[in-house]
Amino acid sequence: MTSRRIVIDPITRIEGHGKVTLRLNEAGAVDEARFHVVEFRGFERFIRGRPYWEIPMIVQRLCGICPVSHHLCAAKAVDMIAGVDRLTPTAEKVRRLMHYGQILQSNAVHYFHLATPDLLFGFEGLGERRNFVGTIEDYPEIAKWAIFIRKFGQEVIQAVGGKKVHPSLAVPGGVNQHLGVAERDALRGGVDQIVAWSLDALALCRRLVEDDADRLRAFATIETNYMSLVRADGAMDLYDGGLRAIDRGGATIFDGVAPAAYGEHIADEVRSWSYMKFPYLRALGKAAGWYRVGPLAQINCCDRIDTPLAEDARQAFFAAAGGRPVHATLFQHWARVICMVHAAEKVRELLFDDDLQGDDLVVAGRRRRIGVGWLEAPRGTLYHRYEVDDDDLVSAAHLVVATANNNEAINRSIRQVAVEGWAGREITEGMLNTIEVAVRAYDPCLSCATHALGEMPLIVTLESADGVELARRIRH
Repeated sequence: MTSRRIVIDPITRIEGHGKVTLRLNEAGAVDEARFHVVEFRGFERFIRGRPYWEIPMIVQRLCGICPVSHHLCAAKAVDMIAGVDRLTPTAEKVRRLMHYGQILQSNAVHYFHLATPDLLFGFEGLGERRNFVGTIEDYPEIAKWAIFIRKFGQEVIQAVGGKKVHPSLAVPGGVNQHLGVAERDALRGGVDQIVAWSLDALALCRRLVEDDADRLRAFATIETNYMSLVRADGAMDLYDGGLRAIDRGGATIFDGVAPAAYGEHIADEVRSWSYMKFPYLRALGKAAGWYRVGPLAQINCCDRIDTPLAEDARQAFFAAAGGRPVHATLFQHWARVICMVHAAEKVRELLFDDDLQGDDLVVAGRRRRIGVGWLEAPRGTLYHRYEVDDDDLVSAAHLVVATANNNEAINRSIRQVAVEGWAGREITEGMLNTIEVAVRAYDPCLSCATHALGEMPLIVTLESADGVELARRIRH
């Protein structure tokens, strides 16, 4: 038997375009597994030369699923450039409302539309049924939750930003409008039902996981470090806070790190076969310093959640998983729904805060050359850093998105699935989907994640059927 090369291209039910390549040796065992990001976006380069106050509107075009995350993260960086360290209560809370609307709708999209079909129909079930259309036909109640929870999250975004996708809200030092009374009252009328449906989704998720707990605990599971923003009192804060990292045993690596100090603790490298960066913790080095972000990290890193329903769910999560930290990759889905419940509770809480109707929207300060912003996007920690010149034009930009933070972990998870799950078996479509299941657990957004222009050469290789390299061309 000769060596074999298997390519999964494209990976389905994710945002963006990526592929997986697997190389099997002569015995049929997996020697190598790689997750390739094959599209290039380049926002870090082409926003150079633009006025810094335009950046929050420009960079949200990175994505149509999580534009609010980039809009607000860039706005926080631009606030710093404008010399603003603290927003008015109205501006802070209106931004938070939009952010939690984003968390709600994006987590609903991923869990219901992209991930749940694998859990409902089986990883190796019929491909023609294993999708959201199959969910609508066989599980209409679940499909209803999916549609209306997402719809409500988008309505929150529209109410404060004017549009459901690519809204306009944040400006340097604040926001351009408050939440109107009519919009507030319309949202108040529906929020209790959204909280109830989010709890129904949580019960479903827990049941699906616990019904197949032994297999799901082992599937694609790797022990890793974790990183997330945490409030000063240890509570989960998906919009702001200090950066906390813990090791695979739960011990703290660092805590309370401010945005401007990000580069002192996190570094990244570029590899020849992907347009996506590979970040790592400087304290542990490239070999041991890779980590995970996202819902599992958000739950693992915090000490508590400050909304009661989500906090009850967090405690039940650790009780069922056998303690903290939880490393089971597919428990990401359970953690994601807990975060969705938290977002629904936060939206309800904010809708009854009169500060949302305030008129003090913007503050100003003394201009700076560098601005850094971060927040917890639905997929995990997002970081924007900008430098400006004397003419207020962007001279340098550095974006590290959640999917890039998870890059090494994704590669290791797919290798674990292939090595442990494929040994001695004939390759089928269902088996190929198990690789995609591992990738989808991280909810990767590949459009957001690809910014390595000028650092990674274009390499084209020609290989024979048995994997022998016949030719190579490189363009730097």
